[in-house]
Amino acid sequence: MLTEIFIAALVLTTLVRLWLATRHRSHVAAHRGEVPLAFREAIPLDAHQKAADYTVARAGLARSDVIIGALWLLVLTLGGALQWMFDVATGIAGDGMLRDLAFIGIVAFASSLIDLPVLMWRTFVIEERFGFNRMTLGMFFGDQIKHGLIGAAIGAPAVAVVLWIMDSLGSTWWVWAWAFWLTFSLAMMVIYPTFIAPLFNKFEPMPDGELRSRIEALLERCGFHSDGLFVMDGSRRSAHGNAYFTGFGKNKRIVFFDTLLNRLGGDEIEAVLAHELGHYKHHHMWKRVLWIAGGSFLFFALLGWLIDAPWFYRQLGVSTGGNAMALTLFALVIPVFTFPLSPVLSLLSRKQEFEADAYAVAQTRADWLVSALVKLYRDNASTLTPDPLYSRFYDSHPPAALRVARLQST
Repeated sequence: MLTEIFIAALVLTTLVRLWLATRHRSHVAAHRGEVPLAFREAIPLDAHQKAADYTVARAGLARSDVIIGALWLLVLTLGGALQWMFDVATGIAGDGMLRDLAFIGIVAFASSLIDLPVLMWRTFVIEERFGFNRMTLGMFFGDQIKHGLIGAAIGAPAVAVVLWIMDSLGSTWWVWAWAFWLTFSLAMMVIYPTFIAPLFNKFEPMPDGELRSRIEALLERCGFHSDGLFVMDGSRRSAHGNAYFTGFGKNKRIVFFDTLLNRLGGDEIEAVLAHELGHYKHHHMWKRVLWIAGGSFLFFALLGWLIDAPWFYRQLGVSTGGNAMALTLFALVIPVFTFPLSPVLSLLSRKQEFEADAYAVAQTRADWLVSALVKLYRDNASTLTPDPLYSRFYDSHPPAALRVARLQST
C-alpha cells in the first residue's frame, strides 16, 4: 500500500510543481511588454523585459530540475539504487559504522553528481546570459570540492553521532537524536560565519567614513550590538547584491555585499539594514529556529515509529533495514509528503518581511526603503509580475507591487 501512496504523492507533487512553474512562465511572459504603473518612473522597459526573460529562463530550468529530481528519487527507491549503494558500501567497509557512513556518503555524492548539470546550466548559461555570472570553471569546481570536503568533515561526525544514538539509547533514541541535531544546528549558526564562510569569500571590515558612522548610529538607536560590520566580495562570483546579518549572541555579524554598496546610496543602505534589524527586533530568527525544532521533532518521531517496520523498507524498494538505511530513505521520501506545507511556510515568511519593512520605516523613511527595493529589483532582474499562485507557494518575500504599495501607504 505504501508503494502506491508514494507513487501517487510523487506524481501529484511533480505535476503540481510543473504546473506552477508553467503558470509562472506564462504569466511573466504575458506581462513582459509593459512596466507596472507603480514602477514606470524608476524601471525602464528594457530592464523590465530583461527581468521577465531571466525569470522565464529560470522557471524553465526549474521544470527540468523537478523532472530530474522525481526520476532520481524513483531510481533510488523503487529502482533499487539505494539497495545497490548499500551493498557497495558493505563490500567496501564490511558491517558497522564505517559501512553506514560510506553508504550515506555514496548517496550524497551520487545525488550531487545528478544535480551538477542543472547547477552548471544555471551558472554558466542563464546567469552568464543575463550578465550575473562572475564564476570561472575553476572557481566553480573549486567551490564544489570545498563544499564536499567541508560537508564530509562536519557532516560525517554529526551523522555518526546520530547513528550511535539510534543504536545505543533504546526506544527513546529519537528524542536524543532530535536534541543533538537541534544543538548541532544552533552550533553551526556560530561556526559558519566565523570559520566556513571565509573559505569562500573575503570579509573585510567596513572602512571608516560617513556610511559606517550612519550605520553605527542606526545600530545604537536600535540597540543592536554586533561582532562587526563586514563587506563581502560577492562580486567575485555574481553581480547580484544583498545584505544580511548572521549568528546570534556575541557572534552576530552584519555583512554587506560589495555589489550592494556600489549600487545604493547611504539613505538606501541605511533603510536596507534597518529592514534586516527588523528581523532581529521581531525575533524572527528564533521563531524560525522554533519552526525547525518543531519540524525536526516530528521528523525524528515519525522515523522512530517507522524504523522497525519491515514494510517501510520493502515497499520503498529496499530489502535491508537498519539505522543508516532508515535515516536516508526517510529523508529522501518525506519531502514528497511535506510539499503541501510550502504555501504555509511561505506565508509565514512573507508576514515576517512585512514586519521587518514596518520596523525599517519606523527607524528610517519609507521612501528610502522603496528606492532601495526598486534598485534591487532592477539590478537583480527580479520580476515585478510573478504569477500570484506561484508566489504564494514559493516566494519568501512579498511580490514587488504589493510590498512597495504597502510601504507607500505608510
